[in-house]
Amino acid sequence: MLRLIKRFVGVYRRYFILGPLAKLVEVCFDLVTPLVVASMIDVGVAGRDVDAVLRHGAVLVLMAVVGISATLVCQKMAALASQGMGTDMRRELYAQINRLSCADLDRFGTPSLITRVTNDVNQMQLAIALAVRMLIRWPFLALGSMMAALLIDVQLGVVFLVCTPLIGFVFWLVMAKSVPFFKEMQAKLDRVALVQREALSGARVIRAFSRERDERVRFDGAATEQSTVAIAVGKLSSVLNPVTFLVMNLGVCAILWSGGMVVDTGRLTQGEVVAFVNYMTQTLLAIVYVANLVVVFTRASASASRINEVLDCEPALACAADAGWDMDQALVSGAPALSFHGVAFRYPSASANAVEDITFQLPMGGTLGIIGGTGSGKSTLGALMARLYDASAGSVDVFGADVRDWPLERLRASVGVVPQAVQLVSGTVASNLRWRDANASDAELWRALEVAQAAEFVRACPAGLETPVEAGGKNFSGGQRQRLTIARALVGDPWLLVLDDASSALDLRTDAALRRALRALARERARAGRPLTTVVVSQRVSAVRDADLVCVMRRGRAVGLGSHEELLRTCEVYREICASQLAGEEVA
Repeated sequence: MLRLIKRFVGVYRRYFILGPLAKLVEVCFDLVTPLVVASMIDVGVAGRDVDAVLRHGAVLVLMAVVGISATLVCQKMAALASQGMGTDMRRELYAQINRLSCADLDRFGTPSLITRVTNDVNQMQLAIALAVRMLIRWPFLALGSMMAALLIDVQLGVVFLVCTPLIGFVFWLVMAKSVPFFKEMQAKLDRVALVQREALSGARVIRAFSRERDERVRFDGAATEQSTVAIAVGKLSSVLNPVTFLVMNLGVCAILWSGGMVVDTGRLTQGEVVAFVNYMTQTLLAIVYVANLVVVFTRASASASRINEVLDCEPALACAADAGWDMDQALVSGAPALSFHGVAFRYPSASANAVEDITFQLPMGGTLGIIGGTGSGKSTLGALMARLYDASAGSVDVFGADVRDWPLERLRASVGVVPQAVQLVSGTVASNLRWRDANASDAELWRALEVAQAAEFVRACPAGLETPVEAGGKNFSGGQRQRLTIARALVGDPWLLVLDDASSALDLRTDAALRRALRALARERARAGRPLTTVVVSQRVSAVRDADLVCVMRRGRAVGLGSHEELLRTCEVYREICASQLAGEEVA
């Protein structure tokens, strides 16, 4: 936790100084207060001196006002430090998450990352605020009260020597049992977030299959597991206050019993006994609050380790330095657009490779079709081209250079990807389309929409390009969302376009019009000397049959490479796929 605080303290360092100093003023007045009360009793009450009582009362009021003012200053410093550092932590966490590779994200899990950005940072904010406000108050108050009490009477101080170790033992015993529960509680909270996220994102599917009751049972189970751990921690923590107050009250009784006899002998005054009791109470109360602070700091320490785990994670995809390589060099050299050399890849924690020994070349401006059954590795090949993952073996070359030698920003600027899972973000149609090129003109956006067969329904919207887009694009149909994502990938004129099952939600007529528009765009780009290389990942033969090269995938291996006609003659798997989708005479 200290390492995380050092990392983000920066400009907030002065709040960690001014806040405790202000709190120190309040503590000093708290330590002096019992002495003023003792003087009030001994001088004013015992001597029936009303003026003395009023004078001492005025001093107490003045000390209270100054103490409250110092407390307000400290509260503001604590708020500025905790909220500022919490905001910086969230900002840095979010930036780090965006730097992580897909493999890293798979390892952490989305629900866990959400919990770390929200709940774990909240725990750190609470710990920082209490550190500024209370960390100096209670230890200083405990030590100061103990020293003041011993200065009043050393013999009565024996009560301190008995009560303090007892409270310390109870505190240690409870903390030793509680600490392991805190990390477990955070893990259970991750599980609750996972179930909740699945239920909210899949609400339509849940309702369509009438699984509301089952999902409630699943959520109740996750919430019950988390609450069971939280209750166990609460039960242990609840032991602290009753036991410490019991010890404290027994100590007060012992002081009053022995103090009464000391007053009779004249060694102490009544006011000094009252002051001693006040110091005793302050000391033991301070120990109680210190115990509560340790509970908070222990939870924050568990959260800090989870935050540091993300911040310290080195992205699996190392970003290469920009060596000044550009597309002109690739065009002059005649390098192929895509080259796979013995490529294999295995997902994290998987028992077998997703793809194995993939080798092919695609010339600049060509079209590659990838077809195969579900789970054959089609989408994995597309992810390797855009370097969402790094190959476990072999190499993937894009425009004559290994993807690992590309600066990631330049690679992603050259490759347009339409993912299988359609994702739009809240905003407008225009803001979504400008993801690849923030400076794209409206004319460029309309041109991309025309190619993607989305211009018609966007024009039908009263606001046109400024039509609002809800989170996830829920205010558009599945086919409309898919066409908008295709248009988004086309904005900025990418050199390589990867369409991962991008037309699965389109009807056959719209799909055919989209393929014609893409071919026309490729011819236009070729005439302009900016060839467009296209990769089409699909389960439809109609989507890949016109490709220059078709790769047939089965169980992670390329079982066929060639044109549509060649594969009909040489690849049994491709013939089976065609037979299931095309008319008999077409296959013949």
